[in-house]
Amino acid sequence: MAALLPVAEAQQRLFALALPVPEEPCPLAEAAGRWASQDIAALRIQPAADLSSMDGYAIRFADLPGPWEVIGQSAAGRGFAGEVRSGQAVRIFTGAPLPPGTDTILVQEEAARDGTRLMLAGEGPPRLGSSVRARGLDFTEGDALIRAGERLTPARLALAAIAGHAALPVRRKVRVALLSTGDELVPPGTPLGPDQIPETNRLLLAAMLAELPLDLIDLGILPDRQDALETAFRALDCDLLVTTGGASVGDHDLVRPALEAAGAAIDFWKVALRPGKPVMAGRLGDAVVLGLPGNPVSVFATTILFVRPLIAHLAGAADPLPRTRIVPLGEPLPATGARADYLRAELIDGRAHAATIQDSSMLRTLARATCLIVRQAGAPEAKTGDSAEILDIA
Repeated sequence: MAALLPVAEAQQRLFALALPVPEEPCPLAEAAGRWASQDIAALRIQPAADLSSMDGYAIRFADLPGPWEVIGQSAAGRGFAGEVRSGQAVRIFTGAPLPPGTDTILVQEEAARDGTRLMLAGEGPPRLGSSVRARGLDFTEGDALIRAGERLTPARLALAAIAGHAALPVRRKVRVALLSTGDELVPPGTPLGPDQIPETNRLLLAAMLAELPLDLIDLGILPDRQDALETAFRALDCDLLVTTGGASVGDHDLVRPALEAAGAAIDFWKVALRPGKPVMAGRLGDAVVLGLPGNPVSVFATTILFVRPLIAHLAGAADPLPRTRIVPLGEPLPATGARADYLRAELIDGRAHAATIQDSSMLRTLARATCLIVRQAGAPEAKTGDSAEILDIA
């Protein structure tokens, strides 16, 4: 029997199956959650002029301690048009450009004014350049702002906008097809026969992938018949096919033989993790194929470890893998065997408490979990308070 593939190796082999999808320009308003496919540089300088960061008066520092004659005002979008000479000041508001000839802001709380006459009224004079946002303080034209492979967060979109961009280069949306297999499965809400259960996996997958840039193709529920599976696989038109169920070795586990009959090349099958051991990956034509187990908790774990990272990779992410963090354990855990364990757990007062029963069919336990405790293969027994690696899931 071939050795089970470690999770990290399976992830890297999965990424090697396909390059990111092609590029397209995307308007800023539609780019949230995408990944930049090229480095993004500033098209302009920001700020484009020296600006006031406070309401007050623009003065010459050399004229301190005053007094000054107020000769006009400068507001954002309506700057003072003239030049300020020695002994003169201009009323100025936050975000307004400094008039030529001024270099310092006397904030209004430190000023006293009588008509056009302005005097110091605070505890001390301002420093040279006080309350001034210097031209180019944020960035200048040509500065690198966003690197290829970085996710376009709200802050990065705002940065791109103020840097002069109306659209950004991204990868097109990934076309993802979902398919569930099993004679026992019926759509949620359907009256159940004696051997039937509601199908949950496509609903679970769609919800877990909702924040990713993709177009979802729902292929529905197919019976445990190789001919039906082969027909669906031969008609495939997507970047990624995700199947659930039928990926193990029983008489009714027909996904692998149907894929191979349709022309798929399987790259790996079975990964050293619990839950989710019978994960299968390969290529069918232009599509990557991921076969997941049928139990919903296994689908959840393998979606976090493989499906979401693969979609992020196809969409151009430089760092597609989920990130873990370290917290103390709330109770002891036994040593692990040849597989890594991903245990449903709750964070309570900063400590991770694993659910008592970890059966992969138990959705109620998953629904209560806020994290997965990651226990690497061959890990020794852990004591209460020991450091634990977790993946946040809620």
